[in-house]
Amino acid sequence: MIKFFYDIETTGVKPTQHSIHQIAGIIEVDGVVAEEFDLKTRPHPKAKVEPEALKLCGVTELDLLSYPDMKTAHSTLRRILKKYVNPFEPKDRMHQVGFNNRAFDDIFLRKWFEQCGDDYYMSWFYPDSLDVMVLASQYLLDRRPHMPSFKLKRVAMELGIEVDKDKLHDGLYDVKLTREIYRIVTGIETEL
Repeated sequence: MIKFFYDIETTGVKPTQHSIHQIAGIIEVDGVVAEEFDLKTRPHPKAKVEPEALKLCGVTELDLLSYPDMKTAHSTLRRILKKYVNPFEPKDRMHQVGFNNRAFDDIFLRKWFEQCGDDYYMSWFYPDSLDVMVLASQYLLDRRPHMPSFKLKRVAMELGIEVDKDKLHDGLYDVKLTREIYRIVTGIETEL
């Protein structure tokens, strides 16, 4: 079984107006980390760039201009995915796993594939992605009323995972936290 744990960082929160500037992930095969990646990508040329979104991630507009263009980053991601999935084999897919990905990351990533001229997004992934936020909701059902929020940081801390607040909103760091949360709420590991 192949799991594609991933996180994106964007220039804002609206997929129709903003764009991805970082895609990071961990590919896990049968429970073992096979690869980590951290791709930076220049946003779509027509995308709005919200200063608050960049500040949250600790990047500048100048940083964005230094990143590879979308098509280059897309080609790199496809090369990574091809190591694990044959996109021409309908039964050969990855499970996408993220934190709040169903409502955010999945939508942005699909749109990014389209903007790169690739209509075959679903050749890589099963359509029913796993949202760790939803899984954590069930796991933390009794504790939820006492939690001030249900953001990635707060859920990780509630589960005893050490969080470096200075690294939050870096895609690769966030995806590592997501994977740790997933392993606890699915019973693979126990709370710390």
